[in-house]
Amino acid sequence: MEGNQSWIAEFILVGFQLSEDMELVLFGIFSLLYTFNLLANGMILGLICLDPRLHMPMYYFLSHLAIIDISYASSNLPNLLVNLVKHNKNISFVLCTLQMIFNLTFASIECLILVVMSYDRFVAICHPLQYTVIMNWRVCTLLAVACWACGFSLAIVQVSLFLRLPFCGPQKVNHFFCEIQSVLKVTCGDIWINEMFLFAAGVFILVGPLSLMLVSYVRILWAILKIQSKEGRKKAFSTCSSHLCVVGFYFGIAMMVYLAPESSHREKQKKILFLFYSLFNPLLNPLVYSVRNAQVKAAFHRVLQKKRTV
Repeated sequence: MEGNQSWIAEFILVGFQLSEDMELVLFGIFSLLYTFNLLANGMILGLICLDPRLHMPMYYFLSHLAIIDISYASSNLPNLLVNLVKHNKNISFVLCTLQMIFNLTFASIECLILVVMSYDRFVAICHPLQYTVIMNWRVCTLLAVACWACGFSLAIVQVSLFLRLPFCGPQKVNHFFCEIQSVLKVTCGDIWINEMFLFAAGVFILVGPLSLMLVSYVRILWAILKIQSKEGRKKAFSTCSSHLCVVGFYFGIAMMVYLAPESSHREKQKKILFLFYSLFNPLLNPLVYSVRNAQVKAAFHRVLQKKRTV
């Protein structure tokens, strides 16, 4: 290098070292999974919008979850698919920065939306008579807006701290997309502020919400055990267990990535976790909430019947 550079034109995403034939195979698999993601989450979103019986707080927040899953996958996978089919791993500095903003924003919002959904289930099961008063549409809207505003604000602050850093070495990012931790490693400035803020944001977004959800679900479980009707206990437990499945999968991966100590042998594991999260987590939500939810399945059947009669 002739000297330090404070600005660069592009990065090289190292990703996984694979042959061109294997990249084409992965392109086909990832394209199929991405298409399923769009169709499944689009179906959930469409059903919630079209069916008045799903115009309830639980499905209002589920619609936000579907939008987040579509948006998160769309911020990563299209560029990855292009790189696989063209065998080109370059990404512009501007596009890389946008990827970081979108990834951090949607990941943070999903954490907060899951917390709000757990609170909604807590009120519905533990305070059923006051549910419509507590979870009115004004409160639901304020909670959703707060989640989006908080997620976007955290992402903007983190990326703003990143943009102040200089670059003076090879711009090879050891990842398949612009993940903030991997991109920080190719800078030559002091990144301790970035790392401290990222860790603090992780604690705020992951540990805090997870603690609140655990408290909520302990109280929910206690309330379920007090339900006299066997059918009522089964219905309440089924709804909450599906939510816990999503929460455990999402928070487990996020904590392993952002809160576990750094080490060289974990780089490949982290890439696999991110790939798994980008491809399969967006499919998990519609599968869990549609296959195991009687109201969503009933809404789907009603839509099909309407189309047949038309």
